[in-house]
Order: sequence, then C-alpha cells, then structure tokens
Amino acid sequence: MVGEVRLIEKPDVKLESPIVVEGFPDVGLVGAIAASYLVSQLKLQELGYMESELFPPIMVLHRGTPQDPVRLYGNSKLVTIISEIAIPPEAIHPLAKSLAEWLKKVKANVVISLNGFPVQHRMEIETPSVFGVATESKLLELLKQKGIEPMEEGFIAGVYAVILKECIRRNIPMIALLAECFPAYPDPGAAASVLQALNNLFNLNVDVKPLLDKAEEIRLKTRDLMKQTQRLLPGLQKAREQEVPLMYT
Repeated sequence: MVGEVRLIEKPDVKLESPIVVEGFPDVGLVGAIAASYLVSQLKLQELGYMESELFPPIMVLHRGTPQDPVRLYGNSKLVTIISEIAIPPEAIHPLAKSLAEWLKKVKANVVISLNGFPVQHRMEIETPSVFGVATESKLLELLKQKGIEPMEEGFIAGVYAVILKECIRRNIPMIALLAECFPAYPDPGAAASVLQALNNLFNLNVDVKPLLDKAEEIRLKTRDLMKQTQRLLPGLQKAREQEVPLMYT
C-alpha cells in the first residue's frame, strides 16, 4: 500500500529475543557510520530489508550486486539496521510504526539507537563523550553502572524520536546512545565513541581502531549521504545545534 513502510525478512530467519541496533542517518552520521562498521567487523549476514514508495527510487550497488538501501543484518541474538539513504520526513512515522511492530513480534530484548548530538566546540574534543537515554529504570541503572552518563534534559529528534515513541507505546525496552559530534560533517570519531559504549554495555568486543585509522576515508565516502541528510532535515539540525548544548552549561 502506498504510504506504508514494509519490513521483509529473508526466508528461514530465526531470532531469539535479539538485541537490535539502529543506525539511521542523522546529525554527524554517527549511527549510520557506527552500524555499518558493526556489520563489517562482526561479519553479520543480511536478514532482510525495508521498502516503501516513500523512499527515494534508489538501489545501491556493492561488489556489483544491487541491494535495497535500508537493510537488516545479524544473527539469532543481534540485529543491526543500516540505511544508506536519509529517511524522507514523510516516511519517518510509517517506518517507525512498521519497525516497532516487528520489534514486538520478534520479542526484541532491547533496542539500541546510535545517535549524535552536535556541539560547536567538537574540534577541541579528542574523545567525544557519550550520554544515554533509557525507557526503563533498570536500563537507566545499567547505563550508570557502565559509566554512561544519563542525559537529564534535552531533545531527541527525527526518526529516532519517533521510533522511541513507538517503542514506549508498545513497552519495548530501548536505549539511545548519543555522542558529541560535528554539527555538519560526518564524524567517525563520534561513531567510535558510541561503539565503545555499546561494547561496555554488551561485551561485543568491536575493535574501533580501524574505524579511527580510516576516519578521513570514511568522511570522504559519506559526504553525499551527509548532504542528503542535511537537505531533508534542515530545521531539525539547527534546532539541535541551538538547544542541546544548553543542557551542559
């Protein structure tokens, strides 16, 4: 149906209350870079994809093979969602609803969104700090135990905000990890920071050194996606630049 976003699983996918990690393009492309790197490092297999008439008419090519731009990778215990397109505003709510319904169906153990929040003084920060948001008190305690400071006040906006809302409505446990990042440039350093936080939470043992070593190459490869994201979400980024840093003054 026009206006829907559909999640299509490959045949014989068997999930066992998985941890689900989301990496949609957003400020600094933190989630997109981190999720793609996670798939590569853990050699996760493709499990399915999302499709919609609301998405741009695009297929991506990898090693000569056409693929849908929004895909799911993983194993029985871990699923990672990556997107190689910026999600159009008109697709955000249908995508979030479809995804939340699927998360409920597969009995997701916890959903983790990997986000950035822009700081104007990012050039002065060697290792970006990561803050956390949790939908349940026990997850909030887990963040504190692992040394991740809860974000007490502020905003989460865009696709992650709507997914968060849909998960809360369905009592699906969710954590958002937000790393300090550049307002208008791809930020592999911030992506490395959220992956380190993910390591601390779930003992994934993802080595982020290659990500940091290839930071400049990644910035160049993701420039077009960054431009696409900024073009689709012009007001969102400006609001976050102005509002979020005020929490920490």
